[in-house]
Amino acid sequence: MTEQAQTGTSRVKNRAELGIAALLGAVGAVVLVDASRIVVPYSQSDPVGPRTMPLIIGALLLITAVALTVNVLRGGAGQAEEGEDVDLSHSTDWKTVLPLVGAFVLNILLIDVAGWVISGTLLFYGSVWALGSRHYLRDAIVSVVMALGTYYGFYFGLGIKLPAGILAGIL
Repeated sequence: MTEQAQTGTSRVKNRAELGIAALLGAVGAVVLVDASRIVVPYSQSDPVGPRTMPLIIGALLLITAVALTVNVLRGGAGQAEEGEDVDLSHSTDWKTVLPLVGAFVLNILLIDVAGWVISGTLLFYGSVWALGSRHYLRDAIVSVVMALGTYYGFYFGLGIKLPAGILAGIL
């Protein structure tokens, strides 16, 4: 490759890396703004409240964005993916990607109406089906167990009540 072509390629790569740095900075700023809007009751005396982790994450995102920007402007560049277990010559496998996206969209649409257990079961089952599993009964049983496990794990373990939907009187 000629020196001029390498310079052009490195400019595009640097522009992309600066774009990632800008994205990290924007996400960090949004996280910090949202964290500052979290209302904490005055009666809460715990020094580590609900704002602590979002503030830490937002600050770390901003620090990472600044560090990446400085590194790129000094001439640093990330290494290209060598594709150890990925064949970069093949195109995207849309037969896998589209059903996965469909399972996530279906989950988003059903979670409030049908509840987490039903939408989560469909999400887990649709995901394993899209990824190639054809053990239908086993996958259905595992999907139901995972959805129930995460529902009760969030409820009892974290104190977060996921939507029960049409199963509200049963769960």
